[in-house]
Amino acid sequence: MREADESAFREFAVSNAAALRRTAFLFCGDWHTAEDLMQATLLKLYQAWRRVHLDTPAAYARKILLRTWLDERRRPWRRVEIGDGDVPEVADSSADPDLSDHRLWARDLVRTALLEVPERQRAVLVLRYFEDLPVSEVAVVMGCAEGTIKSQTSRGLVALRAAVEALGQGSVIAS
Repeated sequence: MREADESAFREFAVSNAAALRRTAFLFCGDWHTAEDLMQATLLKLYQAWRRVHLDTPAAYARKILLRTWLDERRRPWRRVEIGDGDVPEVADSSADPDLSDHRLWARDLVRTALLEVPERQRAVLVLRYFEDLPVSEVAVVMGCAEGTIKSQTSRGLVALRAAVEALGQGSVIAS
């Protein structure tokens, strides 16, 4: 790889690694797997860097991340693994102490409920609402029609709402 391409890739990787890792976490629900997915995505992106259009490397990286995650889910040894550990939360010193418990509870509830949503619907919800991508870009990343994205979004929101309600019934909100 040419030195200019290598420095451009390095700059992209440094500035986008955290966002890719966060998106991967929202896909899979496990920080260790998210780290692996992010690294695999960056490796695949590095190998294809010359073919990547320099104006859209983030979209290409998201597409690689999504496909890498879906490939990992299809592997038999991944089906056996059940992640039941809790990820410790880091305290946000700038948050209002009176509201921080409620925010943490709501964030954990949504993350847990998101893992109950079917994979493709979860991917659409993450790309649409956490990555804030328009329908057209999500359709490109997922390789399907915009109408499919809209219907998957609708079904995903229904599934997410049902999962939040089911999980929320056993919880008590600290007011």
